[in-house]
Amino acid sequence: MNAYQSLRQTLVSEPRAWLVTGGGGFIGSHLTETLLGMDQKVTVLDNFETGKRENLEDVRREVGGGRAANLRVIEGDIRELGVCEAACAGADYVLHQAALGSVPRSIADPIRSHEANASGFLNMLVAARDAGVRRFVYASSSSVYGDHPGLPKVEDQLGRPLSPYATTKLVDELYARNFFDLYGFGVVGLRYFNVFGPRQDPNGAYAAVIPKWIGSLRAGEACRIHGDGQTSRDFCFIDNTVQANLLAATAVGSGGDGEGVVGEAFNVACEARTTLLEVHARIRGLVAEAAGGEAPPEAVFGPERAGDVRHSLADVGKARGRLGYEPTVGVDEGLARTVAWFLRG
Repeated sequence: MNAYQSLRQTLVSEPRAWLVTGGGGFIGSHLTETLLGMDQKVTVLDNFETGKRENLEDVRREVGGGRAANLRVIEGDIRELGVCEAACAGADYVLHQAALGSVPRSIADPIRSHEANASGFLNMLVAARDAGVRRFVYASSSSVYGDHPGLPKVEDQLGRPLSPYATTKLVDELYARNFFDLYGFGVVGLRYFNVFGPRQDPNGAYAAVIPKWIGSLRAGEACRIHGDGQTSRDFCFIDNTVQANLLAATAVGSGGDGEGVVGEAFNVACEARTTLLEVHARIRGLVAEAAGGEAPPEAVFGPERAGDVRHSLADVGKARGRLGYEPTVGVDEGLARTVAWFLRG
């Protein structure tokens, strides 16, 4: 039995109270679904600017009526301290996912990104600390590595952030370290590498590449690839990200008191680099198979996007050694499950 399987058994036998900020979003709704499926009490805080109420309705359907009764939803904004304080009351653990994502969005409107990702984050830290939350796990990003050329990315080797979004995530990590050093608060950061899966928004100017391409190919439209398609990413299926969050929230550390875990940041990825051309080819093949073999259009190419890094690949040795994290779903299986979800019905 691995660390995650053991943890799931423990949580089922010893239910706890969780706050998931951004719980109506892609990652947050999967965290909420997993926790409810283990009979945990879950509060979701979301202003539904980018999160969707439909995601939570989907969660309720998936977990069933009895378990869905353990879900409480607060519609509110993390930019308001009082809202954060009310949401944190009674929580054992906070999984902080609320943010305005997207590098291009942050370049277009850096003020809004800062307000949500930095000021809102600080509000949540203060509220969770004052509420006596056991541990505060927050979503950081691989974008904090910026222009550092080394591969794979290791946690103690950062470069210069290349976008306002990346800067806000680095600011979050600095604030989190302050709260650990100054107040002994149990914060843990997770640097997500290109998370994908069911419920990820395929629409809008800032949609992530995988759901956007699935939607385009399903509609018989050509996908646009920025650059030559050789840009590579360490794509991480959502199940791996959920696992990392729950392990980070509960890991006891080397001394049984969170030593080596709290105050730290960890990569969350699969340790596999896949180019955009490879991802497009796999999605195109899966969509064609579902359509009875008729191939969707070939991709079209456009200029590279400002703020994008060329290659990204994670070293997850630190998360593996200290959290017990072990990615269980690779890119191929993850893409197959994601395409199947988007094509259902």
